Amino acid sequence: MLKREKRPLGDHFGLTNFGVNLTKLFPGGESALLHRHSKQDEFIYILEGRPTLVTDEGDIDLEPGMCAGFPAAGRAHHLINRTAADVVYIEIGDRSPGDEDSYPADDIQAKMAAPGRWIFTRKDGTPYG
Repeated sequence: MLKREKRPLGDHFGLTNFGVNLTKLFPGGESALLHRHSKQDEFIYILEGRPTLVTDEGDIDLEPGMCAGFPAAGRAHHLINRTAADVVYIEIGDRSPGDEDSYPADDIQAKMAAPGRWIFTRKDGTPYG
């Protein structure tokens, strides 16, 4: 995630039921690890650039004006910037209590401890570090 810049717009206004982020992916950047939420719905809208949406069902090239939605417990997903130009998009997600993230390609899992605060462990529950 070193080639990602995320600006939490919703937090600035004290929003607690859902999050709104303005996110920039620099060339070679990824939005997150491939993941799916247990309770959270997510939505993205592409403003600039041409990212690749990677899901556990295949890849889709996106462009400005396109959007995608990810219902809770649906497809695993993330964006990758495989181009030489920056990608800018809006992401919106609810903050459902008790949400958990699963990462099908990595030995990591996440549980929401408080709104916007995640605890990450290995899949067997052991902590990192």
